[in-house]
Amino acid sequence: MQLQDILYTQGFGSRRVCAGLIQQGHVQVYPRDAAAGALACTEASQEFEAEGLRFRVQGVDWEYHARACIMLHKPAGIECSQKPSAWPSVYTLLPAPLRQRPNKGAVQGVQAIGRLDQDTTGLLLLTDDGQLIHRLASPRHQVPKVYEVTLKHPADESQVRRLLDGVVLDDDPRPVRAAACELSDPQHLRLTLTGGKYHQVKRMVAAVGNRVEALHRSQIGGLRLPDDLAPGQWRWLTSAELALVGA
Repeated sequence: MQLQDILYTQGFGSRRVCAGLIQQGHVQVYPRDAAAGALACTEASQEFEAEGLRFRVQGVDWEYHARACIMLHKPAGIECSQKPSAWPSVYTLLPAPLRQRPNKGAVQGVQAIGRLDQDTTGLLLLTDDGQLIHRLASPRHQVPKVYEVTLKHPADESQVRRLLDGVVLDDDPRPVRAAACELSDPQHLRLTLTGGKYHQVKRMVAAVGNRVEALHRSQIGGLRLPDDLAPGQWRWLTSAELALVGA
């Protein structure tokens, strides 16, 4: 693949912009020999094997990914929208190439797979793979999501049983059930859902007579939020981690 096309697919601008970056000496490519340093490239049409290619653009190191699949530790006070209404957008936490990757749809860049409320923290997955978005976001596929819930009032086993048996929310007469639910202490609940209704955790907890004080998503499918990923940080998913979410 031509170097200008590689940069284009990774979100570094239009093909013309990418060609200009190369011709102006702003791009270096790392040889397959890991011990060698980055080599300057000024020919936009120079051919490279794209898979696994590492390069540097204006001082930023990057590795080629045919599709972008990342995890992000969402902090509080951030909206999962590209057009936020009152709080900063989660997309401002990402580098420009991830926001600008060309996409077949109308919206460029990676997209969040489901949304977390601005005051909810935890594991958020973003990708430019439409099939993966559908697989993880569609209620039909029953992908479990685990939430750590801090309650305002101490809970008891009767509230846990009601969440497991099902509660009725105001937008659907059919009961909504937790796939799993347990108390780690009277004011901390671990709740597993396979759906994704609007404010679902908060509304389910309210339906059993309690209130959510803090909410954190710790797991999607078999993928847990790593302890070493700080709030606001992101990283690429490994092939093993992709397998944990069925990708």
